[in-house]
Amino acid sequence: MKGKTITALMLGGGRRVSIARLLKRGAERLGLTLKVIGYELIKDVPLAIEGEIVEGLPWADPNITDDVMRVAIQHEVDIILPFADGAAPVAAACKSRLGHVFVPVPDADTSQLLYDRARSAEAIAKAGIPTPRNYSVINAEVPVIAKPRKDSTARNFKVFRNMDSLMALPDLGEYILQEFIEDFDELNADCYVDAQGSLLTCVPVKRIEVIGGEVVRAVTCRIPEVEDICRKVCSSFPLTGPVTVEILFDKRRHRYLVTHITPRMGDSVACSIYAGAPICDYIIRESRGLKLTPCDDWDPGTLMACYRQEAIFHDHNS
Repeated sequence: MKGKTITALMLGGGRRVSIARLLKRGAERLGLTLKVIGYELIKDVPLAIEGEIVEGLPWADPNITDDVMRVAIQHEVDIILPFADGAAPVAAACKSRLGHVFVPVPDADTSQLLYDRARSAEAIAKAGIPTPRNYSVINAEVPVIAKPRKDSTARNFKVFRNMDSLMALPDLGEYILQEFIEDFDELNADCYVDAQGSLLTCVPVKRIEVIGGEVVRAVTCRIPEVEDICRKVCSSFPLTGPVTVEILFDKRRHRYLVTHITPRMGDSVACSIYAGAPICDYIIRESRGLKLTPCDDWDPGTLMACYRQEAIFHDHNS
């Protein structure tokens, strides 16, 4: 018989205070108590308001999987959730070794594939999913956008309008080159896929304002084309758990293009949850082996506007 307390280990969720609170509410609806452990590089992160912070290693550290497993065992963790692109392959590696812990991410090979933008872009195109044209150094056409293969921060994307500047980019092989869409809307589709591979919910969210790489203003939208694309994504890749499908709408050519598939909750997911998509409830229920019900009854036009709130730490030594 499982106890009434669930412990969730959030990997890289230092700023995801609202998600920790939503997970706790999901647990409360089942008469459970959720305890949050945050795995971070430093302890003084906002998530400390809602849980205990453990100082850990960078995602690229060769000892990262063993260290996360150590924390999971020490704190008797029931759920592991990644909140950074680099954390998803780590969670997947833990999943294969911690059979008693619920880790709603794809298998290790799929997680590694999706982490590498170049490999994933090739796989997306091969699956017949609309995506921006991918270039090699030989056939690149300007303007072109260069994205780091293993970096989720859009601030590090670079646009080049002449070939000389592109060829001068250091470590060019560490970037993926794609056609640059001049006039576009940026969207996330917040999805949840159950353990059987069924897409239970899909909420397109238009990103209205982004500051420092974080969405601070967004709105849910009914877009059948986007929902059809997400169904194609979920039938083409062995996904499970929360999935964020990043999409550009090319205004000039009226086409929706998948730019990235992330096997984790994205930074617009709170908007989708407040619109009615029970993504946090799905996580809690699936971790307990309970039945999940598909949800298409979410509210379009739900606007999320983020605001700053301070987290204060006393006796801090800088």
